[in-house]
Amino acid sequence: MNIELVMLIIEIIGTIAFAITGVITALEKKFDIFGALVLGTVTAVGGGIVRDLILGYTPPMAFRKSVYAVTAVATSLVVFIIAYFFGKRIKKHYDVYSQVINIFDSIGLAVFVVGGVNSSIACGFEENMFLSIFVATLTGVGGGVMRDIMAGKVPKILRKRVYALAAIVGAIIYYLLIHYSICSTTLAIILGAGSVLIIRILATIFHWNLPTVKNLDE
Repeated sequence: MNIELVMLIIEIIGTIAFAITGVITALEKKFDIFGALVLGTVTAVGGGIVRDLILGYTPPMAFRKSVYAVTAVATSLVVFIIAYFFGKRIKKHYDVYSQVINIFDSIGLAVFVVGGVNSSIACGFEENMFLSIFVATLTGVGGGVMRDIMAGKVPKILRKRVYALAAIVGAIIYYLLIHYSICSTTLAIILGAGSVLIIRILATIFHWNLPTVKNLDE
């Protein structure tokens, strides 16, 4: 299987995963169907748009290939319809549902981090490690930041379970494996994306969070 097809499949998976988290956030905030579709789509393609603008790749890929936006809208619509007809049943199993959403969020983060590094390399910035990792991290967290801001929430990367740190670690691992040709591209993808997923899952299980200053008012 050619690497371009592999990356397309990976990015479609990420698009679906992030669209789901966007719609769920919209439902929690009681958005109507249009608001849910907008938030799902923005979450899915927002990070990639910002990435492409930074890299000077214009118009961004989300506008060049309609498959991303179409996938995001279709996914958002399906999730909204399911929630519309079966929302009460889903709510009874809130704990399970929360974990499923966290898994989708982690999958989206992992695959977009890998895609971000690849985009930087494709645009001729392979020798610039800082830019590649920065762009990869932004690709992974950008859509989620837009989602949370539009929904009136504090972005998850600023407060929750080493979210951005997982993206940075995964980006570094993937970049080094690719840049120094340590292993095949397929294995590099598995290790890079896998490291993000593992960190996010462990952070969820063990409730890892970065240090914060507490009791300032005391």
